[in-house]
Amino acid sequence: MFGAALTRLPEKIGFLLIPNFSMMAFTSSIEPLRAANRLAGEQLYEWRTFSMDGQPVTASNDLEVGVGAPIEEVRDITTLFVCAGLGAARFRNPHIAGKLRELSRRGIALGGVCTGSLALARAGLLEGYRCTIHWENVEGFAEEYPELEITATMFEIDRNRYTSSGGTAPLDMMINSIAVDHGDDLAVRVAEFLVHHSVRHPHDMQRMPLQHRTGITHPKLLAAIAHMEAYVESPVPVHDLAASVNLSSRQFERLFRERLGKPPSRYYLELRLQRARLLLRQTSMSVLQIAVATGFASASHFTRSYRHYFDRTPSTERRQLERVPRS
Repeated sequence: MFGAALTRLPEKIGFLLIPNFSMMAFTSSIEPLRAANRLAGEQLYEWRTFSMDGQPVTASNDLEVGVGAPIEEVRDITTLFVCAGLGAARFRNPHIAGKLRELSRRGIALGGVCTGSLALARAGLLEGYRCTIHWENVEGFAEEYPELEITATMFEIDRNRYTSSGGTAPLDMMINSIAVDHGDDLAVRVAEFLVHHSVRHPHDMQRMPLQHRTGITHPKLLAAIAHMEAYVESPVPVHDLAASVNLSSRQFERLFRERLGKPPSRYYLELRLQRARLLLRQTSMSVLQIAVATGFASASHFTRSYRHYFDRTPSTERRQLERVPRS
């Protein structure tokens, strides 16, 4: 499944917990393995937890989780998953990056859940592999690592690299892997045991369809919003958006005001500012880089627009973020 071909069971899997890791993504990774052991009536999988220094790690929900050992003592496992969450963009640890590269050289498969993909990318371990990350981080991840093949799918399994988005997506990745290891019958039983009635596949997208996210059913309005979301870095003039859905500028304006209570130009601006806020929170990009990535002509124009909408400057937004250890 994960690492090299097994010669004996159980398969030993490690989980490296990064400060502010996502508890849901972590438990969604382990529970299918536990269920597989229980339902199979034998120890198919064994897991071990690690941290930078062997000390307990606090998750993003403020619960502290004890671990078995420091990362220096990672040995006798087939796969190591990096579990991260909030603030991963600001977490940079050269020692961990070096350790991950060492494990890769030893033939250990590597994975990332939620934002754990960032740690693998920073160690140079995702080049040439398909990978994914939580949808909030996709834009910033792509900006920071334009050379990577990044998708917005639930999870990606590419040879010996396993990456998944956050939430319950790791559960689907593990169930799919259990099917590869021990057959569909056991995988289905695991899903039923966990009351997970619809196992998602790698190609399934993370986010809900636009219609469900917005509550909008008007097809031309949905098409226009989808176009806006696709062109955040290079905003399309409103009259061109109207033409793309076969409406006059006047009809287009009226449609937005009637259904959304604001003109299309305002909706588009707010969409770009919301994207900028995600980049501020989830990446280490500079204010100027974020301004460019969200279609603003200058950092000063971006700052004025941001302050008008959020009542704080981009720099203030960054300072108010929860501090995350860097080493």
